[in-house]
Amino acid sequence: MSIRSPLQHLARWRAPVFLFFCLSLALSPSLAEARAGGSSSSGGKSSFSSQGSRGSRTFENNGAAPVTRSMTPSNPSATSPAGGALSPAYAGGGSFFQRHPFLTGLAGGFLGSMLFSHLGGLGTGLGFLLTLLIIGGLIFFLVRVLFGSRRLAPVGGGAMPRSLGAAAAPAAARFRGRDTTIGDADLTAFQNIHAAVQEAWSGGDLGQMRRLMTPEMLSYFSEELTRNASQGVQNVVSDVRLLKGDVSEAWEEGDLEYATAYMRWSAIDYVVRLGRAPGQPDYLVSGDPKTPAEAEEVWTFVRRRGGDWLLSAIQQV
Repeated sequence: MSIRSPLQHLARWRAPVFLFFCLSLALSPSLAEARAGGSSSSGGKSSFSSQGSRGSRTFENNGAAPVTRSMTPSNPSATSPAGGALSPAYAGGGSFFQRHPFLTGLAGGFLGSMLFSHLGGLGTGLGFLLTLLIIGGLIFFLVRVLFGSRRLAPVGGGAMPRSLGAAAAPAAARFRGRDTTIGDADLTAFQNIHAAVQEAWSGGDLGQMRRLMTPEMLSYFSEELTRNASQGVQNVVSDVRLLKGDVSEAWEEGDLEYATAYMRWSAIDYVVRLGRAPGQPDYLVSGDPKTPAEAEEVWTFVRRRGGDWLLSAIQQV
């Protein structure tokens, strides 16, 4: 009967350790980029979350509820002056393995072949420990080669370290468009869009919405209409009256023009059950079909220079 040494017992842990490393490499990028957001609907449009895009100012604090759902990248530094989003490789974001997918595959293959190799001394517990040391040394070497020259300033002069430069002028590095002004015709257009969107929403008219808002906002409204239909309800909005409308900011980014307006309005706003007639006990789900209700929201509009304004974002107040 042979007695196994402690090193021989360690060899039994090769497979679990290998799986741990693989799971760490696979899951760390996705967990780091997990994002929370979305809308919770109870049948009415007023239950929308703050959503849409405001160009480079999407995630700025403008006094309204922060945008929680948008197709605009959440990292301001990932937006170019032309308004386009840069990939993580160009924006400097993401983990080491996201920026270097080739090295990820190379390291994973090397790790697997070394841990499961049964040639020579590498199949023993001592070989397993030596394997870990070799892998650690290779990773340290790659990090020093890839990042050492970029993060350390030359001795005795040279360029300012990147971290110090970013701390010295963080605001100057972020593009947020150029402030502009809008005219009375634009204000009238905003008011007309606001009323038309309420009418199209109440009638479930996606064709009309397509002419009033960006494709992104259309997708959100369509999603809410689908959810209402699946729940067997309809949100009825009528007698819409704009009580106050003030433009809080207007700016341009390339050939795009943006304008954000605070809107306080009243309307008959209630939810009914489909397939039921007025007067039936379960016809009215929520709201009051007789008493107007007030709402406060911040709407952002966008257009190509010289084109028509479209709704691009709604924020709750």
